[in-house]
Amino acid sequence: MTTGRIIKLTGGIYTVFDGTDEVPCKPRGVFRHQAIDPRVGDWVSFDKENQQITEVHPRHSMLKRPPVANVDQALILMSATPREFSLILLDRFLVQIAHAQIKGVIILTKIDLLNDAAMADLKATMAFYEQHFDVYYMSKHDPATTAPLKPLLKDNLTVFAGQTGAGKSSLINTLSPDLNLKTGEISKALGRGKHTTRHVELWHRFDGFIVDTPGFSKLSFEAIQKEELRDCFVEFEGLQSACKFRTCQHLNEPGCAVKAAVASGLIPTTRYQSYQKIYDELKALEY
Repeated sequence: MTTGRIIKLTGGIYTVFDGTDEVPCKPRGVFRHQAIDPRVGDWVSFDKENQQITEVHPRHSMLKRPPVANVDQALILMSATPREFSLILLDRFLVQIAHAQIKGVIILTKIDLLNDAAMADLKATMAFYEQHFDVYYMSKHDPATTAPLKPLLKDNLTVFAGQTGAGKSSLINTLSPDLNLKTGEISKALGRGKHTTRHVELWHRFDGFIVDTPGFSKLSFEAIQKEELRDCFVEFEGLQSACKFRTCQHLNEPGCAVKAAVASGLIPTTRYQSYQKIYDELKALEY
């Protein structure tokens, strides 16, 4: 048997890459009865001669949307322009990947469209996030802003995610021009990008794997229980033990260290408001 990684799924055929060849394969029929569902990103054992996947190896992470297994990190692209930038949307992405136990990297794009005052405001807003996440500021017109990203990709499976029109395909084309991905036209009427990516596919680049995913601006949280949400906010971790109640959800409980940190300015009010909004959404899903 040979070990490889599923890099593409098209029409029920899985393309498996073994480091040298890309082999079209079908899964064993018994997988259906064993509830085994191979996904792009899975490491598998396969019969190269018969072009059949015989075993799916254990996963260390799984994204539901996009459906990619064994992701190591997510590069979350957000447009830096005031009209498009959204903290709540950024926090929603960060919650999703934290729940999936994936490292998050924040990339603010289109900084060439900001004047000095707007850039200063953006840096002030992101100062808190820079305490907990790697944050990069990027312009597709300035190669110096994209060069630091290449070392991040080595030995990792990296998802390029983020809001529609933030420049995911453009960034991948800048990093690896040979891919020549189609990029979306910007709707002047809506100020939003059009969805252009049609399927999930991995590319072996920079001694790692990268994946472009369909652009989307809304995220659902069906896989997350409301009691788990507090664990998806990295800044809450060191404060949880200081709360009066071990089960504190940092909402209405007395003696809450998180609420005290918000009141003192250690945690931005906007970040806590994101927590409250997502918690309410999760609570509503229970009914």
